[in-house]
Amino acid sequence: MAVRGRRAGHRDYDSKKKRKEAEIQQALSSDPIDVATLRRMAISEGGLLTDEIRRKVWPKLLNVNTDDLPLPPGKELREDNKDYQQVLLDVRRSLRRFPPGMPDEQREGLQEDLIDIILHVLKRNPQLHYYQGYHDIVVTFLLVVGNRLATALVEKLSTHHLRDFMDPTMDNTKHILNYLMPIIDQVNPEVHDFMQSAEVGTIFALSWLITWFGHVLSDMRQVVRLYDFFLACHPLMPIYFAAVIVLHREQEVLDCECDMASVHHLLSQIPQDLPYETLISQAGDLFVQFPPSELAREARQHAERMAASTFKDFELASAQQRPDMVLRQRFWDRLRGEERTKSVLTKPRTNRLVKLAVMGLTVALGAAALAVVKSALEWAPKFELQIFP
Repeated sequence: MAVRGRRAGHRDYDSKKKRKEAEIQQALSSDPIDVATLRRMAISEGGLLTDEIRRKVWPKLLNVNTDDLPLPPGKELREDNKDYQQVLLDVRRSLRRFPPGMPDEQREGLQEDLIDIILHVLKRNPQLHYYQGYHDIVVTFLLVVGNRLATALVEKLSTHHLRDFMDPTMDNTKHILNYLMPIIDQVNPEVHDFMQSAEVGTIFALSWLITWFGHVLSDMRQVVRLYDFFLACHPLMPIYFAAVIVLHREQEVLDCECDMASVHHLLSQIPQDLPYETLISQAGDLFVQFPPSELAREARQHAERMAASTFKDFELASAQQRPDMVLRQRFWDRLRGEERTKSVLTKPRTNRLVKLAVMGLTVALGAAALAVVKSALEWAPKFELQIFP
């Protein structure tokens, strides 16, 4: 009986996978390419499924023309480059980012490519500044899509999603981290207040944010699944995902000694067995219910620049293809589907212990839930990044 159940489960999974692959292929074959559907596929359960599909879809999510890729960067960029020594040190320390069992010669060749891609992007974009952790993002692209395509994708990513991390100072990175506590407060005031009392701050999440979790997760499959999600969404989505990780560990946090050292130690050790699909679903819901513009209004000071300030320029021509609209439509489709449960995504400010009811509405992220991105949706957030005290 159990064997038959497992076989049925495998058949169901294979059937869903084939349907998803067919929908992705249809979106890629459309004229123009159906980027809205590709975003939905990247967000929905399982993401883009394979690296072969990612090589086709990631460029579309970043609006990169694969017909005009740059030649592989050369080693001449290493001469008199102010960042070369730091990049070299970081890349040499990146052994754990390569697949176990990879031959040394192959890994060393990829490390050389990694150095050259980073220096190429920095040379072409002098306004960008290297930061430790950047190589963790670049190596993910290199391993998935190869040298030439990684160079193009990383350059686009660096001038948009990662733009704030590559400023001369960490001011804008700190501003983005400052969204973490307001998000947590909207969902679970008890955890928020506990962390505030412990004065733990947000520095424990720094490496999560600036590497898109590539530095802290050991399973490459989970890393690329998150990259599917982040590439399909708004540049601030990683901070929402960081928030749901903290919220997922609610009981561990509340059971901890209420002091900075204890809470920081707990939170900085990220679990490797997270329920990724559940957390991805929750992060998307939180972004829709509490967009950056809403959280920013709670702040008292304005920040000068952020990646979101470039986001308007990054949007694709069709309003239907905007990732925020994809998330918003997915959220309302799923919420309407759960009307019988009367679940809502709101927390009355008069009740500090009311939690986010929709945290239980999680993994059902299939095509039915993501149905259609309707052009009638006019919502577009206005971004005002704030500094929280």
